[in-house]
Amino acid sequence: MNALLEPLAYDFMLKALLSSAAVGGVCALLSVYLMLKGWSLIGDALSHAVVPGVALAYLWRLPYALGAFTTGILAAAAMLLLKRLPMLRQDAIIGFVFTLFFAAGLFIISLYPTAVNLQAVIYGNILGIDDHDLWQMLAICAVSLIILACKWRDLMLLFFDDIQAVTAGLAVNRLRWLFFLLVSAAVVAALQTVGAILVIALLIAPGATAYLLCHSFGRVLVTAFIIGTTTAVLGTYLSYFMNGNTGAVVVVLQGGLFLAIFTFRRLQHLAALHHSHRP
Repeated sequence: MNALLEPLAYDFMLKALLSSAAVGGVCALLSVYLMLKGWSLIGDALSHAVVPGVALAYLWRLPYALGAFTTGILAAAAMLLLKRLPMLRQDAIIGFVFTLFFAAGLFIISLYPTAVNLQAVIYGNILGIDDHDLWQMLAICAVSLIILACKWRDLMLLFFDDIQAVTAGLAVNRLRWLFFLLVSAAVVAALQTVGAILVIALLIAPGATAYLLCHSFGRVLVTAFIIGTTTAVLGTYLSYFMNGNTGAVVVVLQGGLFLAIFTFRRLQHLAALHHSHRP
């Protein structure tokens, strides 16, 4: 029993558990909307687009969140503006923006390899988070949760049917910008947890798993939040004993849970079909 409680005796582990729970919950809620709209690639694009901002922030000794958030907003603006061009498909726009920004980040890192902590950018460093970064992350998550609590119905209507949202009198463009701001903020917070590469998993897996379990949108949100926070905390806890990368353990847990529930639902469906065809 003492061995199981050992991680809780260390201050760095308590910080890691708290921050991972906050980030996992916010990303899980956003993943529900991304899955509803079919915008999972946008989360991928924004998670890679923040790399040049983080690299420049490390280089100029600025808060990494400032650099990441700035380039995340620039990438979101580029996608929204290019989306107005009728000759370009949305997936092509997302692919172009994400590769351009990610390549720019890698180029900056290659020019100044000693000034930029590549490991922290790519894989995260949740176990090394300091008090300043912790409070910054918690503030981002708290503001995001408050906004989602106030606007979740409006965002649901917008993502389900934007024409109906316009008819209902919603400011569609403002809501889209607000959502992109929330995703960019979540990506900034998640960078410290899982790094730029694995952020996309936090923005897909909880929502995809929740849709397999529930049909009501409100229940999907609650289920995704529980999945996101639980797997993030459990993954951080297990990584202490496994001596593995924390972000990778969290993502493997979320992926394993999705596969298990998907397999169970598939077998359940096949059993129901077999039963219905019995004479």
